[in-house]
Amino acid sequence: MKLYTYHTPERTPANELPICAIAIDVLRATSTIAAALKSGAEAIQAFSNMDMLMEVSDKWPSELRLRGGERGGAKVVGCDLGNSPLDCTPEVVGGKRLFISTTNGTRTLQRIQDAKIVLAAALVNRQAIVDYVIAQEPETVWMVGSGWEGDYSLEDSVCAGAIADSIITKLNVPLSDVAGNDELVASIALYRQWKDNLLDLFYLASHGQRLVRLECFADLKFCATPDTLDIIPIQTSVGVLQAHSH
Repeated sequence: MKLYTYHTPERTPANELPICAIAIDVLRATSTIAAALKSGAEAIQAFSNMDMLMEVSDKWPSELRLRGGERGGAKVVGCDLGNSPLDCTPEVVGGKRLFISTTNGTRTLQRIQDAKIVLAAALVNRQAIVDYVIAQEPETVWMVGSGWEGDYSLEDSVCAGAIADSIITKLNVPLSDVAGNDELVASIALYRQWKDNLLDLFYLASHGQRLVRLECFADLKFCATPDTLDIIPIQTSVGVLQAHSH
């Protein structure tokens, strides 16, 4: 198994796809996807474009749909939800399809949608993702961070490092056997430096600071806490993620 980290979807090699691709947008799209599916949402359907989201969700029965839209950290007007995982309670999302569009994470899902296996990972569901990847033994794994508008982000990189570090530990193999690129090595180093102080790292991160300005303190704490949700969001059709039954 070879593991690769790409800090943003724009950094992935053109015209190539891995066997397994993992979308990471810790603050907050993939944390929200994991939380919604854990709370019993029927599926998450992701769009990079708000107009397309409105058009497709209009065809869905209103009592079975929720619209989640976020731009610049704030909720989009006309949507039921923004991009907070804490809003995704069983009472709100249970049995419903959540149609979402976010600033960064939905672009990442779009880039990797044609890989054989597509997963959504955050720190909250790291262990479930690790166990799934080890069980599947894919030859190539890309962990694709969402960054912020094309730029690097600490929280996505540290999450890729957390997943890779756990895979290496569980397989009991040297890093040299699995490291596919330099970013993978860098993301593991970042995780090992900060693993006991992830929330502090999130407060340092530029998007973390953006969320602090929006007073999203509870979201930051939730998203910085690893292994709280035993859920594997897996793509079942293009742009649609459902809970893998394991």
